Amino acid sequence: MTALVNILVVAEHDNATLKGATFNTVAAAAQCGGDVHVLIAGHNAGEAAKAAAQIAGVAKVIHADAPGFEHGLAENVAAQVLAIAANYSHILFPATASGKNIAPRVAAALDVGQLSDITKVISADTFERPIYAGNAIATVQSTDATHVVTVRTTGFDPVAATGGSAAIETATVAADDGKSKFMGSEIAKSDRPELTAAKIIVSGGRALGSAEKFNEVMTPLADKLGAALGASRAAVDAGYAPNDWQVGQTGKIVAPQLYVACGISGAIQHLAGMKDSKVIVAINKDPEAPIFSVADYGLEADLFEAVPALRTFLNVTSH
Repeated sequence: MTALVNILVVAEHDNATLKGATFNTVAAAAQCGGDVHVLIAGHNAGEAAKAAAQIAGVAKVIHADAPGFEHGLAENVAAQVLAIAANYSHILFPATASGKNIAPRVAAALDVGQLSDITKVISADTFERPIYAGNAIATVQSTDATHVVTVRTTGFDPVAATGGSAAIETATVAADDGKSKFMGSEIAKSDRPELTAAKIIVSGGRALGSAEKFNEVMTPLADKLGAALGASRAAVDAGYAPNDWQVGQTGKIVAPQLYVACGISGAIQHLAGMKDSKVIVAINKDPEAPIFSVADYGLEADLFEAVPALRTFLNVTSH
């Protein structure tokens, strides 16, 4: 295998600030060996580029600025990555909706296999990734000249946002092919922390019985803890909670400091999305519920009694 040259991290940002997933992806890149460069493809994204230059361990920031990058359209960002891909042995993306949209286009154009959802770097060409909803870990090795990788951010602690002093280089912008166009977006507004970035998550399951009960029982607990609200797939499918609250293999992968699961049995696909949480608390009246197998603290109780009692306890102890 040829000597490593540089590793490229394709940053996720909103043109002003970097998304948290970028810092975890840089951490994975640093373990691959070689210099870490960060691509900021955006519009009027100078502030994001400056923030990237301050990330600990980053050697260079490549700033590509054009209107076509403003909303992170996969076709345009992929074209920009491909324009500089020859300079890199590794190209890393966060395994987010955006990263999963861009990375396959880059891998296909380079005619290489994509290494998806890695959770550990063993060596420059060998990685670990979960399979079978996290029930097994596969060790995969790639002999491709360029490694296109998506990083499961919960597998890597984020690098420091400050401490670096990387040079910012302005890149020649790849042409917009005009095949896609941003028409608009409808984004739910919330005062709560974003689910994948929250330090505390309170999740409810199908046992809550209705959307009204979900709101009545779970919302006050989340408010008291300053937590994000999550839900199992069963609760989302039943209409108790919105889609973007779903935690699991087919929802969002989370690893907060504290995860409180209320009335969630712990199906494999849900466990795959939250079992890396630092502390897991489970409340379920079924002593055989699989959620107890991953819980640090388990309470065998009716959630309609236990959750209000927990809120009362928190009210007392907070005074």
